[in-house]
Amino acid sequence: MNEQRDAYAEAGVSTTGADTAVGALVSVLGRIDLGRPSLAQLRSGHYANVLKVGENLGIAVSTDGVGSKVIVAEQLGKFDTVGIDCMAMNVNDLICVGATPIALVDYIAVEHADAGMLEQIAEGLKTGAEAAGVEIPGGELAQLPELIKGHPSPTGFDLVGAAFGTIALDSIVTGDAIAPGDVIIGLPSSGIHSNGLTLARKALLEDAGLSLTDTPPELGGKSVGEELLTPTEIYVKPILELLQSPVEVRGLAHLTSGGVLNLLRLNDRVGYSFTKPLPPQPLFEMIQSAANVGDAEMHEVFNMGCGFCVIVPPEHADAADTLLRTHYSGAHVIGEVTADAGQVAVPPAGLVGDEHGLRTA
Repeated sequence: MNEQRDAYAEAGVSTTGADTAVGALVSVLGRIDLGRPSLAQLRSGHYANVLKVGENLGIAVSTDGVGSKVIVAEQLGKFDTVGIDCMAMNVNDLICVGATPIALVDYIAVEHADAGMLEQIAEGLKTGAEAAGVEIPGGELAQLPELIKGHPSPTGFDLVGAAFGTIALDSIVTGDAIAPGDVIIGLPSSGIHSNGLTLARKALLEDAGLSLTDTPPELGGKSVGEELLTPTEIYVKPILELLQSPVEVRGLAHLTSGGVLNLLRLNDRVGYSFTKPLPPQPLFEMIQSAANVGDAEMHEVFNMGCGFCVIVPPEHADAADTLLRTHYSGAHVIGEVTADAGQVAVPPAGLVGDEHGLRTA
């Protein structure tokens, strides 16, 4: 068991247990007897799947939530940003298969239905929807005081979404075309996004003894709570623009839980080397120092300053980089695809790994 999984488990999240549990879940769901051929066009484990609904038309589907970031919102009484996170976590996965997001439906479970809190959550969903260019045609509110307990009570809630997009079946970005020598371009994250909040809260609020209202100098005047609630970046518009350009896009990866290991979802018959990573925000150094964990843990749990990766053939790298820089000045080539099947390396941090985790090289 590697260092990251031990530390994250101490914070309350066992990635080993989660991997095993998901495997058990998927093994059963994969045996559903439809009495007809499956409409799914992709293998399980990609960021989203695509269902065939017409001759050359697919509907991409994905679902995700905000995670324990909602606890920070509850503790600060600030609920107007988590809706952006919910939208981002879903639509950023949809675009990884080349789909154009068109709609999201939300599910909000609450301890107590408070109009002011729900209005704030809705404002975030509205902001996220406008940034992604999608509509929210419906949703569900469930009052579950026996299940949902707040921090503090009765402000407890959970927020989940399911997103849908359209894609021509002959235009799905599967990752299968990724080949050694291809170039990886990284797009900056806006911060911690919506993964690793359990470990981040333990490191900052328990290990370092900070409060959510403290303003450590590393954060440039922002409070700990403000930094943690910074909304997840929505990458829809620049990625759709890239997909509509002459650039050949071979792979798209949303860096969430699993960090750089996420690229193995696209194609594990090749390897990925991050030779020039994007600079991580100061928050990540604060977490690492407070929790006293190694580089392997940080690159597995967090995005480390890079929220999205684009893989293109080398002859299209300059065009892709130029286009993406019009949206993100900090975007740049961060690595390349290698012939080391199933291996992920971060040479500047001295790390190498595979589907089982990262380790010191």
